[in-house]
Amino acid sequence: MTMTTLISPELNKAFNEEIGRELFASHQYIAIACYFDGRALKKLAALFFKQADEEREHAMKFVEYLNEVGGKVEVPAIEAPKSDFQSAEEAVRLALEWEIEVTNRINDLMTMAIEQKDYAAQEFLDWFVKEQVEEVSTMQDLLQIVQQVGEHYLIMVEAYLSHGGGE
Repeated sequence: MTMTTLISPELNKAFNEEIGRELFASHQYIAIACYFDGRALKKLAALFFKQADEEREHAMKFVEYLNEVGGKVEVPAIEAPKSDFQSAEEAVRLALEWEIEVTNRINDLMTMAIEQKDYAAQEFLDWFVKEQVEEVSTMQDLLQIVQQVGEHYLIMVEAYLSHGGGE
């Protein structure tokens, strides 16, 4: 008995690629968290460990969706993340650039779903479109704060995060 597939091979392949991107982001955020933890910046570390968990959850949403629509999950190889940073600004800027990249990829997936008239995929991706607005905004704000306080006053970023900033 063959299972009905409710997703095109092209969109299925693109979703698998996105699973890889989300898992890579999780690994990258773990590396950034460890960088901050190594500098005794526990709040920044916690923020990036939380982001790492969220990125893994995003990957799992794609896995679950593909399973629901009878697609084939093929988790791609994940490259090693960058783990050496010269500054907090470099680490946060990398995170922001990554979130912008993911936003562009999510938009590409939505375009593909629209072109294929895959309404279920469009509804599924709608959550990610909204989520990426939040992700980019969070990293943009954090980068601005880090730039304003400077490398020598990162303890002020810790205080900012302790009082609910960055959420």
